[in-house]
Amino acid sequence: MSSPALLSLHQALRKGFQSLENIQKVWSSVLAECSPLLGSLGNLAEQSRALSNVQLSDTPLRVFPDLEERLRFKLLQAMDTVLGKLNEKMSSLQSCRDSISNQVSAVLQLYEHNRDSLDVLTVTERSTTIPSLSDMLEWLQDAERHYRQQFLRRKTLLQTLRPDDLSLLESAPTRWKSLESPSAEDHITDTLCKVSFFVESQ
Repeated sequence: MSSPALLSLHQALRKGFQSLENIQKVWSSVLAECSPLLGSLGNLAEQSRALSNVQLSDTPLRVFPDLEERLRFKLLQAMDTVLGKLNEKMSSLQSCRDSISNQVSAVLQLYEHNRDSLDVLTVTERSTTIPSLSDMLEWLQDAERHYRQQFLRRKTLLQTLRPDDLSLLESAPTRWKSLESPSAEDHITDTLCKVSFFVESQ
C-alpha cells in the first residue's frame, strides 16, 4: 500500500520529469539558434581585422575619406546587434535553468518534509515500471546541476566578449562549441526513457 507521502512525492516527480522533458527541447532549440549568431560574430570580427589591415588611403577607395570610419561603425553596430540577440537567447536559457531548479527544489522540499514517514525500503524500492525514489531524486538533481553549470559557463563566455577584442570574438564560436556536453544530454535522454512508464502512469 502506497503511503500518502509516497503518492505526493511521485506526483511531484512526474511533474519534475515532464518539466525536464520540455526544458531539454527548449534548451536544444535555443542552443541551435545561438550557433549561427556566434558564427556571425566571428565573421564580423574577421572583417573588422581585415579592415584594420588594409590602408584604404592606398587604394582607389581613398576618394571616400570617411569610408573606413563608416565601415568600422557599421561593423561595431552589427556586432552589438548580434551580442544583443545572444543576450536574449541567454534569457531563454536562464528561464530553463530557473524552471528546472524550481522543480527540483520543490521535490526536495517535499521529500525533506516527509522524510520521517519514509523508510529505507520505500525510498529504495523499485519495480519494472517505477524507478526507486532515491534514483529519481538523484536523476533530477543531476539534470539540474547540468543545466546550471552549462548556463553559467555560457554566460561567463558571453560576458568576456567585447566589440573591441577581436581575438576573443574570432574564437567565440569554437569556445562556445567546446562547452557542449553530449554525454550529459544523453544521460538526461536516457533518464527520460527510464521514467517514461512512470510519468505516463498517472
